[in-house]
Amino acid sequence: MTKEGTHWLAFMRRYLVIVAAAHLLWEVLQIPFYTLWQEGTWMQIAYAILHCTGGDILISLAALILALVLAGSEQWPAFGFRKTALLAVLFGVAYTVYSEWLNVNVYQSWAYAEAMPVLTSGSIKIGLLPLLQWFVVPSVSIWLTRKLTTTEGEKS
Repeated sequence: MTKEGTHWLAFMRRYLVIVAAAHLLWEVLQIPFYTLWQEGTWMQIAYAILHCTGGDILISLAALILALVLAGSEQWPAFGFRKTALLAVLFGVAYTVYSEWLNVNVYQSWAYAEAMPVLTSGSIKIGLLPLLQWFVVPSVSIWLTRKLTTTEGEKS
């Protein structure tokens, strides 16, 4: 395969699997930091984990695709990788800030348990763990996917 045809499809397929597994693990580990952990049934908890993981996967893919459209190269991931990856992470973080604000503060769709560390500004609360999730999971997933997909001669 030529450099111009660097495995972008293989990258996207691997990224989907890696980011899905990472988000699922994160959701399982952070569920005790929500009130649902104490108040919900095991079926409600399982549904919340799967539902949130599905949303995380869609947000991750949308953020990466938007970053690719705005900053990607036709030879991506061989060229323009870092800028695209950074934008994808920032888009995910930005959406998370908005979603947490909306669902916790406005709609009250979910609530944080006492154990959740929160960032506050006035009456607005945003959980630190979901915010960290969107710095850590996409960054690690993109890096790991690149390690698994790109050959040594194609790195930029």
